[in-house]
Amino acid sequence: MSPLSADLFAASGGDLQPPLTGGRILTAWSVDPWLAAVIVAIGGLYLYGVSTLTRRGDKWPIGRTVAFVAGGLGTMVIATMSCLGTYDDTLMSVHMIQHMILSMVTPVFLCLGAPVTLALRTLPLRGRKLLMALLHSWVARILSFPLVAGILFVATPFALYFTGWYQATLENTYLHEVTHLHFVLIGSLWFWPLLGVDPVPNRLPYPFRLLAIFATLPFHAILGLTIMQDNDLIAASYYTPLFQLRQWGSDPLTDQHAAGGILWGSGDLVGFLVFIVLAVQWAKQSQREAEREDRRLDRLEAEQARRVSSTA
Repeated sequence: MSPLSADLFAASGGDLQPPLTGGRILTAWSVDPWLAAVIVAIGGLYLYGVSTLTRRGDKWPIGRTVAFVAGGLGTMVIATMSCLGTYDDTLMSVHMIQHMILSMVTPVFLCLGAPVTLALRTLPLRGRKLLMALLHSWVARILSFPLVAGILFVATPFALYFTGWYQATLENTYLHEVTHLHFVLIGSLWFWPLLGVDPVPNRLPYPFRLLAIFATLPFHAILGLTIMQDNDLIAASYYTPLFQLRQWGSDPLTDQHAAGGILWGSGDLVGFLVFIVLAVQWAKQSQREAEREDRRLDRLEAEQARRVSSTA
């Protein structure tokens, strides 16, 4: 093995992956102990909160639990520990699928799980006061402000692929894992005020939420098309010698173009699904408001009837 190949092999963790076959897609799982501990801890705290509510006779919608644990944490596990996590530093196309799951799918389900509401209903008084103080702090107001959160959400992938950040994640395991959490955090900051049912600052009316989602879709398309049409290889000093070693699959530039297509197509698809979720939430809110108005009118009508009968 040449010195260059040896250096690359060491940088990749000394674990050059075999061809990504149909069987490997199902079996190539690799557990990240540090990230697994974080996911288990978060899931355990959430389920403990649900159990606390159940023991005292309160109800918690099963859909929220399924969304948070299976949809949110489950997709995070799949993105980081299935074949997507095993091959994310081998093929850029695989990394891109992982990226879109962590930044656009996982946060949506975490938001729909309403963990802040659960915490407010289960924490002791001191914990609730601290959490409410955090929600009303200037930091939370700034980070959750739609313009700020939207800029962070849109700018992250541009900064990742057009600076040295992406190659650094390929060569540094710690930065690689921190970037995974960064995707989830930035996605959550963006989707929480738009989709979540938690009490968060800067919540927009539904028409503006739809406009906010619509405004971010072109940026994914622009970035995806740019990567698809770019003939300069991203992280070339990493992928070129790696391809010489693995000797299977698409060449790095073809794989990069496929990654751009994945970014473009999946961004539009997830955006469409978010539109559906918002539309359903908006319809339910309108129905609740209509029911409240009907009850108010019924009370007024009953009161008027009593007054008429008392004066008759």
